[in-house]
Amino acid sequence: MIAFLGLGRMGAPMAGRLVAAGHDVTVWNRTPKQVPGARSAPSPEAAVAEADIVVTMLSDPRAVEDVVGAAWPGLRPGSALVEMSTIGPDAVRRVRGLLPEGVALVDAPVLGSVGPAADGTLTVLAGGAPGDVARVREVLSVFGTVRETGGPGTGAATKLAVMNVFVSAQVGLAEGLAYARALGLDRSALVDVLSATPLGPLAERLRPAVESGPSETRYALGLAAKDLRLGTEGPGSAQSVAAAARDRLAEAAAAGLADRDLTAIIPFAEAAGPREPVRRLNPASVPATNGYYSHATRAGDLLFVSGQVALDEDDRVVGEGDMTRQAEFVMENLRRILADQGSSFDRVLHIRTFLTDMDLLPQYGAVRRRHITGEPPASTTVEVPRLFRPGLLLEVELVAAVS
Repeated sequence: MIAFLGLGRMGAPMAGRLVAAGHDVTVWNRTPKQVPGARSAPSPEAAVAEADIVVTMLSDPRAVEDVVGAAWPGLRPGSALVEMSTIGPDAVRRVRGLLPEGVALVDAPVLGSVGPAADGTLTVLAGGAPGDVARVREVLSVFGTVRETGGPGTGAATKLAVMNVFVSAQVGLAEGLAYARALGLDRSALVDVLSATPLGPLAERLRPAVESGPSETRYALGLAAKDLRLGTEGPGSAQSVAAAARDRLAEAAAAGLADRDLTAIIPFAEAAGPREPVRRLNPASVPATNGYYSHATRAGDLLFVSGQVALDEDDRVVGEGDMTRQAEFVMENLRRILADQGSSFDRVLHIRTFLTDMDLLPQYGAVRRRHITGEPPASTTVEVPRLFRPGLLLEVELVAAVS
């Protein structure tokens, strides 16, 4: 007997294929659902009580761990758990630790969406001990082509590596289409051109969304965001392209598109427009830095200004021992940096000050009040034993809004 836990968009047709193949199937879903020809169980424990093979097809690592934990009392020694969700190798190891002695584990996530799940044309990425994979291979073949990836956890790892490439490419195409629209190009014509390149199959996959709008949900955008989040964590996570695609999808999910098909990233990218780059700024109106930092960084409408100190263009301390003079020099530097980006002291959101002697705070405060008038911004003032150059009495950094 086979227990199938999780009857979402993928799980329900996959359980149906097992029934159609002649298997004795018991199903469970958090929100009760029926699969014709299968028995429905009231709990994970009840579903697995007589099962030789247990299949999990759930949304994320936490859901899998919760359901396996709930099923634990009913799992029988000699049975096998086939974990087919996209959860990554770390979560597979945690699931392994939840299983009773004598229960085998095969991680076997799939490539493909709702259509292939119903047709039995998925690609199954099976990882596990050779004997365990051999034992469940006939069941896995009901879902499509089985590719053995290696030992435990390798199926889950392979799935994440594939999704990092596949999903990132779709986000990249969506941004390319947004760029084409911004330039007044015919997007269908662009898809025609792309179809003649190695990206052809993926471009054709997106054509219906370009010409008619996002389709019914086959691969939810929120799940794609989750897959890339998992694929950009842990070892090998320094992947700038996948991380950028992950962040773009997270923005779209936060905007209410999590349950829409992944192709909804196309109109979202068009509405969002190109991302404004992060800019490092070193205005000529203030003394140059030493080359190890920039005076300010701008991201969108926010300006982050580095700590400013009383050093002149010859790298000499200005007003050594004189808090008022140093404070005036620092505030003037800050004013010039703000002005360079069209901002001013009345746009400051937060200011942070480091003093080597808190007894000099009144002198600094008098200067600051001459420059920052009206309602004061958020502020932090800290006494420190010393700054990076002898003779410096204060350092001031701030965050400001920019028009």
